[in-house]
Amino acid sequence: MALDCLVVTCDSTLLGQIKAHLGARGASLNLRQDATSAIELTSRRHWDGLIIDCDDVAGGSQAIADMRNSRSNQQTLIIAVLNGSTSAEKALELGANVVLSKPIGASRLCGVMDIAVPKMEREHRRYFRYDIDLPVWFQNHLGQSFNARMKNVSEGGMAIRLVYPVHLKGVVPVDFDIPSIEPRPFHAKADIVWGDAFAMGLRFLHIEKGCELALQSWLSALESQSQFRT
Repeated sequence: MALDCLVVTCDSTLLGQIKAHLGARGASLNLRQDATSAIELTSRRHWDGLIIDCDDVAGGSQAIADMRNSRSNQQTLIIAVLNGSTSAEKALELGANVVLSKPIGASRLCGVMDIAVPKMEREHRRYFRYDIDLPVWFQNHLGQSFNARMKNVSEGGMAIRLVYPVHLKGVVPVDFDIPSIEPRPFHAKADIVWGDAFAMGLRFLHIEKGCELALQSWLSALESQSQFRT
């Protein structure tokens, strides 16, 4: 699974350590050496993981809070790297999930990455949208049914194209069949986060029991297919 991670540091030693661990796991690393440009970048796009050199980059500790509050990265795993100025408690309070302190021992970094990478992969599955074309059915608050075509899907939601123009808002029931030798019905309630008369973006609020594991298995299969094609 190709993870996209942002590293904010001027420290070549730290960067080398991160590259050695995340690069070896197939992650794509984007480097920023100042907090301002890093914050601007996280305001525009989602990242599967953020590694922030808090004390050796000016404004690094405050960048944690700004990145955590960005719309696209509220669930992203953030690793804060400290060097004596910021306390672990403060970094966690600002929004970091994991704290490392310099100098970072190889065994300590390896142990953190063993825990962090699966969480980054989960975030990737939650956010990354796979292009797919499937029929979808949903209802309005009056119980009227509508047909649509799925445009893309992730663990957290999907986008759909409407067969007939309709304006909806709020929470709607959504149903589709997960492709398989024996298609598996998927049932959920989803919040309409954006839309017009011809398309909508939906965020899953509640997935029926049993459907969540089926969705995750399907997304894993889509991930494997995408890697095979590349």
